[in-house]
Amino acid sequence: MTTTAGIPPAPAPARRSWLRDHSELGVCVLLLALGALVLTDALTMDVDIAQRGPVGPRTVPVGVGTGLLLIAALLAVDVLRGGRGQAETGEDVDLSEPADGRTVLLLAGVFLGAAVLIEPLGFPVAGALLFWGAAFALGSRRPDRDPLIAAVLSLVTYAVFNNLLGVPLPGGPLMGVL
Repeated sequence: MTTTAGIPPAPAPARRSWLRDHSELGVCVLLLALGALVLTDALTMDVDIAQRGPVGPRTVPVGVGTGLLLIAALLAVDVLRGGRGQAETGEDVDLSEPADGRTVLLLAGVFLGAAVLIEPLGFPVAGALLFWGAAFALGSRRPDRDPLIAAVLSLVTYAVFNNLLGVPLPGGPLMGVL
């Protein structure tokens, strides 16, 4: 569209440019919505406080939701004052190299295998296979050390969740032993 004198019309309004310059505010809105959702879910959770004590299942979600709201507010203030995020430089990423699909597929298979095996074998065995398989998929080739570390890590995780936190995990055949 041109005017009668052949001069193009004025550029788009300054509003579009302002929104482009402050696009990080979209992240603030996302963090605000996520924080409100987490807080709403945490505060409407049906929990008997006498049964759980002062630190119960609401404590961490309330802290996370409050933190999300605080970060959203601080980021919004920074953006409105002229702060801008730095572009990713990708210093350790070589974009000319193809993606490592083998590692991704191995990790996906290990996670799927652990999900299938957790009921029949229990968490200690399935967890050990998960940790060992993930280490193998990510490049560790120490057959003398990796299974031992995986077993210890799995047993410690099982003990912490089952005994200290009161979150029952399937024990499988080892239920009577642990």
